[in-house]
Amino acid sequence: MKTSGSEASGVRLGLISDTHGFLDPQVFTLFEGVDAILHAGDIGYASIIQELEGIAPVTAVLGNNDAGLDFRLTEVMEAAGRKILVHHIVNPRAPAESIGDRFRSAQPQAVVFGHTHQPFHETLHGVVLINPGYAGRPRFKLARSVATAVVSADGIAVTFHPL
Repeated sequence: MKTSGSEASGVRLGLISDTHGFLDPQVFTLFEGVDAILHAGDIGYASIIQELEGIAPVTAVLGNNDAGLDFRLTEVMEAAGRKILVHHIVNPRAPAESIGDRFRSAQPQAVVFGHTHQPFHETLHGVVLINPGYAGRPRFKLARSVATAVVSADGIAVTFHPL
């Protein structure tokens, strides 16, 4: 998917992961007006993606709990001229090693991932790494969150939103 957006405002992305079959109703408000949504795996049911597509186009990848869903392990999309790679399990300290050839061939400016259920945002070796956190059902007092990002020629600005 290629999303351009205006130079002044950038491309607004909704970032979500680890829904595990549950889409919190707050997501519809938090992602209102985004240009695209990236789901970094452990979706649960294909219907989650269909619901998100009611907000904006979705790029989604398989997580380690997504048996039977028809998505790929890795996707690369472009927003505001920046390549963004989406993959579920990523070691943020060594993304090239954990993702492999797809990382090296895509040479992304950003990586969106999930799996750890922990929000993460850091720039390492010139690559912006973002984990929006856990968005599934409330359980075990686990913190839940999604993120939004504005991608522009100036960079990538990320905001986390608690659920």
